[in-house]
Amino acid sequence: MNALADIAIKLLRQREVGLVLLILLVTAIVSLVDPGFLDDRNLKDILVRSAPTVIVACGVMLVVVTAEIDISVGSLMALLAALMGLMISHNEWQLSMWIGIPTVLLCGTLIGLLTGALVTLGNVPSIIVTLGLLTAIRGATTLLMGGENIDGLPDELQTLSKVGPAGMPLGVWTAVAVLIVTQIIITHTPLGRRLFALGSSDYSARMTGLSATRLKLFAFAYTGFLTALATVVDVPRLPKIESGIGSGFELLVVTCVVVGGVSIAGGRGRLGGVVLSVILLTMVRPVLTFLDVGEAGEKWTKAIQGLFILIAVITDTVVSRSRRGGARNTSSRGTQVAVPRDATGGPAA
Repeated sequence: MNALADIAIKLLRQREVGLVLLILLVTAIVSLVDPGFLDDRNLKDILVRSAPTVIVACGVMLVVVTAEIDISVGSLMALLAALMGLMISHNEWQLSMWIGIPTVLLCGTLIGLLTGALVTLGNVPSIIVTLGLLTAIRGATTLLMGGENIDGLPDELQTLSKVGPAGMPLGVWTAVAVLIVTQIIITHTPLGRRLFALGSSDYSARMTGLSATRLKLFAFAYTGFLTALATVVDVPRLPKIESGIGSGFELLVVTCVVVGGVSIAGGRGRLGGVVLSVILLTMVRPVLTFLDVGEAGEKWTKAIQGLFILIAVITDTVVSRSRRGGARNTSSRGTQVAVPRDATGGPAA
């Protein structure tokens, strides 16, 4: 019995288990109020809305793992959406969709690389760099769009949002592919282990010959590329590109990453927790709709997101302090060697 109790306690301490239980609890409560919440169309809509967030969160997770942060992804998505709309719209530049999409992916990667260069080579805190870019890119987007919406998107673009294999839209399958690639990077490549090692101890990573500059450049460039990919996934399901697109998206992504268990101090986190937190936070708005909250739903959504990130940061701080306390107690009984840990909790190579 004691062994079973210990196993149960260990499971409950896992962030993923807590998120799964919370998702099931919320689903059960709302479905009792309105059984329509379990309708296939509603569940599919939640997955479709989750896809862009999952894609970008995979990149932001790697940035946070290196003890940095990127809060410019929402503004970058808006800029890339505007650029894509202008290039392929029948009312604007009228370029081919197969020119517009690669251009957007390239621009996103280059802007991510620029962000990483300002952080590493410029030796500027990432919060300052990305906060500045958030404002600058949003201003550039306003100038590019002239404060107006972009319509006249080609019909070929709309096909990208249509149903794909197994009845799921292409955007959902794109998110699955990004998850698989990111998980492989994290758990099966030296690059992933080095990213976690860098976040665990910047000094130790440098002493072992790891290049902090190259690793962080990759993390920011990867995030830029994934933000562009999320834009390509998200725009086709929209009838037009509105001037306020991407507003608040950066807060949602960072919230999902932190709530998912990625340490804001770097060096620790699991992709599964991030995915579950994306699903949970994407459920908030539909849940409020089915609970008939009315026009106050949008305000409550942002309030709940803010509450989630506050709870996650406090939890992360408490856990980090308890671990440091445990490490001090261990060191007092004998000399121990600190080994950077990877995403699975094992030693980083």
